[in-house]
Amino acid sequence: MDVSSIDRSLEVLAANRRRWARLPIATKIFLLDDIRRRVGNVAPSWVEAARSAKRVTPGSRFLGEEWTSGPYAVASAAAALAETLRRLKRGESAVPPGSVYTLPNGQVAVRVFPINTEDRLVLSGHTADVWMQPGLTAADVYGRAGGFYREEEPDGSLAVVLGAGNISSIPALDLMTELFTHGSVVALKLNPVNAYLTEFFEEIFDALICGGFARLLHGGTEEGVYLTRHGMVDRIHVTGATETHDAIVYGIGADATARKAADDPVITTPVTSELGGVGPTIVVGGQWSDADIRYQAEHIISQKLHNHGFNCVACQILVIPETWDQGEHLLDAMRSVVGGLEGRWAYYPGASDRQQTAVDAHPGAEVLTDGSAPVTFITDLEPDDPNEVCFTTEFFGAVLGVVRLPGSDVDSYLRNAVAFANERLAGNLGANLIIHPGDMAKHTGAMERAMQELRYGTIAVNSWVGVAFAMTRATWGGFPGSQRNDIRSGNGIAHNALMLEGVERTVVNGTFAPFPRTIRQGVWHAEPLPPHFVTNSKAAVIGELLTEYAVSGSAKPIPGLLAAALRA
Repeated sequence: MDVSSIDRSLEVLAANRRRWARLPIATKIFLLDDIRRRVGNVAPSWVEAARSAKRVTPGSRFLGEEWTSGPYAVASAAAALAETLRRLKRGESAVPPGSVYTLPNGQVAVRVFPINTEDRLVLSGHTADVWMQPGLTAADVYGRAGGFYREEEPDGSLAVVLGAGNISSIPALDLMTELFTHGSVVALKLNPVNAYLTEFFEEIFDALICGGFARLLHGGTEEGVYLTRHGMVDRIHVTGATETHDAIVYGIGADATARKAADDPVITTPVTSELGGVGPTIVVGGQWSDADIRYQAEHIISQKLHNHGFNCVACQILVIPETWDQGEHLLDAMRSVVGGLEGRWAYYPGASDRQQTAVDAHPGAEVLTDGSAPVTFITDLEPDDPNEVCFTTEFFGAVLGVVRLPGSDVDSYLRNAVAFANERLAGNLGANLIIHPGDMAKHTGAMERAMQELRYGTIAVNSWVGVAFAMTRATWGGFPGSQRNDIRSGNGIAHNALMLEGVERTVVNGTFAPFPRTIRQGVWHAEPLPPHFVTNSKAAVIGELLTEYAVSGSAKPIPGLLAAALRA
């Protein structure tokens, strides 16, 4: 470990933290616009490097994931942050006028999607709202947003960001949150899994690096420990696993367990975190057409196999009514979808071992594909089994468990499903609900109660919580209130380009199935498919054009984008 190099980087950052904190808003807007432009310079090379690192076949539809969760996400975030800063520069609230309203339960919410034409192109028919914590008023929301920029003479702070290794935009997005929302200079340590991003981040953040406001660091556990124990560091943000958070806060070794039990941390530095968990998708049954079943099969498999399951909000547990007569039809359709996908390589360390752990614990597991991390279904889980590993372990791969829950009607079933998700599953990052619009209309009260009672940082209805990740004005993080020694999916929020304060959760609403529908190879398919679907044959084209639009803001890519989307 090169301690002297780390020390020199932190010394440079510490010397510049006050200067960064007091830099004029106009200068920060210029820097965000520069980031956006530079993303365009490196985007094709960035996507190709990710493809190579993950061993994705050239020309594969899976390249769409690398475009949208890589350069598109960073360019879009830079644009959204710059827009917020422009409002602050004009003396306005960070929150757009007219976007705050009151929910039926009395809570205040902020409409964060769609905001502009780009949003409507990305996910047609989707909305997203940030629910604020109970007790806050609309005036509180407008008045508190962008709190850092209300400080008269801020001294700034030095933040360490421990970057994620799966989604390539996460380290950059976390760095930008610390810089532009919290006013911190940042030492970003890249995960060894995606250290290949260094050359692209050096280009994108060149002005910030040259100005002494950001540094890119490398290394593994040893370097991470050194950084998080360093006396110059004021704040820490980590994206990873619960074990990583606990090692930072309570240390490792013989006394770490006792320290955690007593909540006796080895550091006093504030730590924010996004830690994943066991994500549920709750299906509310009903009478579905064959086309509905096929579309939702593709939907659920996409929730599981986007990035081959190496996502903190991948669906790990599918919850269905035990008396639903179409449940087996849905599972068969899901098996069919998996059978039509190309194989993928397990690029994330430990994936094969985690999959084998799941198989060893369940003799009836269905291994549906070949390869180093095969797609695996476990369809016989007992919801009351206190030792069920699928409920307590994030497999972070292509393992999907199925639970059947009782309920004589939609109301009682939803009560059981919400209690199961809240009480039995590890983590509280994201939960999905799928319900036919006819049933939604009949059971409005039950759905509203379920939404209020689900304790998750993001909830998606007829969508996937992963789409909120690309909505940079939405908030991202675990449900608030976790204790430090029982951190669940973490504390604090990321992204949040509106710089909201006092957030409870983000709620995304999608469409049960888009129209029109066509028959291909004897099976009904929805047209167009959302860009994050693993079955979207035009995902790579759409992702590249979306990135071009996010970088330039020009209307030039729009005709091609619409044409590609309609052929998806």
